[in-house]
Amino acid sequence: MSPRESTPPVGIVVECELSVEVPMVAAPAPATTALVLVLVRLFGEPIGMLNLRLSDGCLPAAELADEIAAKFGSELRERFADCAIAWTGSLPTNGLEPGRTPSFIQGRDRALAEGPEITAVLCTRDRPDDLALALDGLHAQEYPRLRTLVVDNAPSDDRTRRLVRELARTRDVDYVTEPRPGLSWARNKGLAIASSEVLAWVDDDEICDRWWATEVARAFVEVPRAGAVTGIVVPAELQTEPQVWFEQYSGMGRGRGFSRAVFSPATARQHSPLYPLPPYGAGANMAFRRDAIERIGGFDCALGTGTSTLAGEDTAALSALLLDGGTLVYQPTAIVHHRHRRDYEALERVMLGYGRGLSAYYASMVVRRPGCLPELVRLAGRALRDQFFRDGQRLRELEGFPAELLRLNRKGLLQGAFMYPGAMLRARRLAATAAGS
Repeated sequence: MSPRESTPPVGIVVECELSVEVPMVAAPAPATTALVLVLVRLFGEPIGMLNLRLSDGCLPAAELADEIAAKFGSELRERFADCAIAWTGSLPTNGLEPGRTPSFIQGRDRALAEGPEITAVLCTRDRPDDLALALDGLHAQEYPRLRTLVVDNAPSDDRTRRLVRELARTRDVDYVTEPRPGLSWARNKGLAIASSEVLAWVDDDEICDRWWATEVARAFVEVPRAGAVTGIVVPAELQTEPQVWFEQYSGMGRGRGFSRAVFSPATARQHSPLYPLPPYGAGANMAFRRDAIERIGGFDCALGTGTSTLAGEDTAALSALLLDGGTLVYQPTAIVHHRHRRDYEALERVMLGYGRGLSAYYASMVVRRPGCLPELVRLAGRALRDQFFRDGQRLRELEGFPAELLRLNRKGLLQGAFMYPGAMLRARRLAATAAGS
């Protein structure tokens, strides 16, 4: 049976706040089995994520509590002690002592008091329904110094403009159009328009956790040398098989845990900025200090959605920051919830785009930073093994993943580097046309 014809399993994404209660988890009827991702928190602070599978229709609260204690027991003991709550092995907690703030929450409080002004730049094109949900998530943020800028990229109608105009009556949200099609053009328009010290780019198919902006600010406050911050992208839903496959290929399983990581020239020996790409997050949840993103020349307009290369502009910017001696903080407490593509055809386009974007990204590194070519040559053998052979690390991580999707990804890998020169010329023509108008 082909992937298109198979009956998709039901997946569930659950949030469990230990200071309230541990829920019972049930598979939606009529399903009796389901993949379950459980995001575990304590007083709002993410602890980690459980990956479970229901086999008989439900998971009682007591059994889920046992699963949580088994995986996170050591860390929970420390957190409970910090909260002056005795660890008994049972969940949930009995609440905080009046007036007590655990140390792991004090960083959040400091960010609320001292953090920089942030502009959330939300790039969109012809998806007002998705955009409305994304804007609701930003409106619900706890952070007091957050502005929102919607960049409408080459719109075919005025639905987005009308939506933002209506919301702007009661919210701090601005609107600008970028007529040149392409996500990088839209990202760079946000950089040109917004005046904040920090710019955070948000996709229109995701919803930010209410503490997202605060936790982005927290990373900049606690690591003052940071030029960029990335966070976690968790699925908003897992209702179809393509969504489960996307999460398997590009989600939480790619080495991005719940511990902060700081990448800099000092970590280059452990994690080359070029390959394998460090587990530093993705463009769906990233923020830059203005001077850092301006120093690397913004986003490459020959990369990304809306170009023939389809992707890679976020990876290129993050890598360029590291190659130029900058510091990047992976802050797992900054969470966005992403609506993965539901249908198989959309996932096919994503897989092709990821392949093209990756090899186009390497072509862009050679063109824009030719000094990295010797390092790329040195890493080429490992990269080819990981991407094309089953004994490579990347494919070992994808056991059971549809072979057809992997073939599309490899096809994109073979195309992207050759497409980059044409995409670069097109970007230059668009820039020249705009300059002359």
